[in-house]
Amino acid sequence: MSLIDRSTRGVYAIVPTPFLPDGRLDLDSLRRLIDFYGAAGVDGLTVLGQMGEAPKLTHDEAAEIVRVVLDRTELPVVVGVSAPGFGSMRTLTDQVMSQGAAGVMIAPPTSLRTDDQIVGYYTQAAAALGPGVPLVVQDYPLTFSVVMSVPVLQRIANEVSSVVMLKHEDWPGLEKISALRAAEADGEMPRLSILCGNGGLFLDFEMDRGADGAMTGYCFPELLVDVVRLAGEERHDLFDAHLPLIRYEQQPGIGLAVRKYVLYRRGLLAADTQRKPGRSLTKTERDEVDLLLARLGRHDPRARI
Repeated sequence: MSLIDRSTRGVYAIVPTPFLPDGRLDLDSLRRLIDFYGAAGVDGLTVLGQMGEAPKLTHDEAAEIVRVVLDRTELPVVVGVSAPGFGSMRTLTDQVMSQGAAGVMIAPPTSLRTDDQIVGYYTQAAAALGPGVPLVVQDYPLTFSVVMSVPVLQRIANEVSSVVMLKHEDWPGLEKISALRAAEADGEMPRLSILCGNGGLFLDFEMDRGADGAMTGYCFPELLVDVVRLAGEERHDLFDAHLPLIRYEQQPGIGLAVRKYVLYRRGLLAADTQRKPGRSLTKTERDEVDLLLARLGRHDPRARI
């Protein structure tokens, strides 16, 4: 498989980890999901992220998921390898890169506070994993409480050559995208690929600001593909039809439950189980999601499930 680089574009779907009702891995549903993402037209996949419940997996389970995904698809696959120490991070990275992964994603530890600490962490991570491993920096201050300013990201891009992509999830963050692109245009930093998360909540305007695509897991990845490839009013009109469901799915604490429930309704997951700690939707919440699906189906036939 090809490696990601600073020109990577498109939609990299975040793959949720399917579990059976008893909490065991559901590899049949995982294979079904991978086939579905390919048919939906995504450009790549990302596994073992926060919405993939990576912290709830053993190392062997994580390695098994990556093996199944890489065996099932020819799409480039980015693997989340965040860990408390570089030793375990290096072990998983070596394993997945040798199997054909396209790169790895690293979230910052919540202890980082200063600009120098942030830059130093990614410098050390790159050294630990080796110069041949493309790195994705996950910028998600709402979850990790680490604020990466534009000057910090400029320093990382200039000083850590193996960092090729920013997973942009700052909120509000549209001005950050514009500032990064302006710095590139002024020669103050090399180009970074920018793929955006947050469930696609701001993807229409993020594309207008210069993002290269999406790296997120909204339950209709076909919509993400359309928004990235379309332009102008057509893009915004289709996005607006999905926005109520995108908003509902983005709720902290239940977002993954919503996503898994819709994927279950779509026949892709055998169960909408989250591994504990985690919960399923209440009947009232399911009814609300069903209402949103019914309303969305009036505008997008793919939601008529």
